[in-house]
Amino acid sequence: MKQLRSKLVIAMISVGIVSVATAADDASNVSDMLKDGDVSLMFRYRYEFVDQEGISKAANASTLRSRITYKSANYEGFTVLAELDNVTVIGSENYRTPTNGNTQYPIVADPHGTDFNQASLTYKAGGFRTVMGRQRIIDSGQRFMGGVAWRQNEQTYDALRVSFANLGPVALDYGYVWNVNRIFGPKDSAVQPAHWESNSHRLIATVTPAEGHRVQAFAYLLDLENSAANSSSTYGAEYAGYVGIVSLAASLASQTDYADNPTDYSASYYMLEAGVPIDPVKISLGYEVLGSDNGVAAFRTPLATLFKFQGWADKFLNTPNVGLKDLYLKVTGKIGEAGYALIYHDFNADQGGADLGSEVDLSVSYPLVKGVSVELRYAAYQADTFATDTNKFWLTLNAKF
Repeated sequence: MKQLRSKLVIAMISVGIVSVATAADDASNVSDMLKDGDVSLMFRYRYEFVDQEGISKAANASTLRSRITYKSANYEGFTVLAELDNVTVIGSENYRTPTNGNTQYPIVADPHGTDFNQASLTYKAGGFRTVMGRQRIIDSGQRFMGGVAWRQNEQTYDALRVSFANLGPVALDYGYVWNVNRIFGPKDSAVQPAHWESNSHRLIATVTPAEGHRVQAFAYLLDLENSAANSSSTYGAEYAGYVGIVSLAASLASQTDYADNPTDYSASYYMLEAGVPIDPVKISLGYEVLGSDNGVAAFRTPLATLFKFQGWADKFLNTPNVGLKDLYLKVTGKIGEAGYALIYHDFNADQGGADLGSEVDLSVSYPLVKGVSVELRYAAYQADTFATDTNKFWLTLNAKF
């Protein structure tokens, strides 16, 4: 089975490495489909500073991600996509990754290396769509499955995905995942494997009962063969919409152990958020709870874009067994062309209610010229009974051609 999976991915890669010209709307044959594809280039330079109490040195990570993406022209509903990423360290590797052994520094999950980020074949016909091969899977707010695009090594999936956009009032999206390409790749590590071998399923049903309102029911059956502790079955539903000018979001889910998970547990999850625009800002107040099963285990979302949740300092990438309650206040807006966000988190344990800490996050982004932008971010986590005080700073330059 593993050999078959590898052959499928290699086949997608082989098809994707082709010469390119100006993109056409539709190709008349397979040769034109490949020849008339389109290439784009993206570069992202990042400097990341991490000062973490209890670690002797501060991390200074200077990296450049170079990405080349090829997408074929359309032929009879088929398109091919291939995307190659390279992450290069600029200067000294003064930070820790799972493979470099620099334990005197805090970890920055941006190891150097080259890998195929995507290599897939897509077929579309009406409301039907299927994608086979290495691909992004970005579900809703990425709370349960996402791409972790913030990191230089993006998380992608070797998967078969099938979706139906218009089955009456319902849209269905099913995916079978046989490999997770994690942010810690491309080199493997006993501590943080570059890949999770998988026998996992996801199913999402979406209904739009009225304009401005969306309801989704979802199921995630995660069988992660070389990360059994993260194997789980999760069932739930979420709502997103507007009541007047107020944006509302809510989610509720239940999770149990699944497949070869050695821990027998059951935990719940819920989230509520409301946002109000008060010119020139939008103010959002939210409350998210990842429940605990009597301190034995807690609700986990190992395939989420975790950087988006519970603070940018990444102190809660693995939910503590006592669970987590996150009360947060977010202010977002623009000054001219500059966008900004200010977020405050107050963290407490679900089991026992202990004060775990708090965090302040701040970001400012600005478009320099067409296709080029700069972003500054800062995160300050103040520990109480969990983890240690941590300060992080990022400078990011993005360029796309």
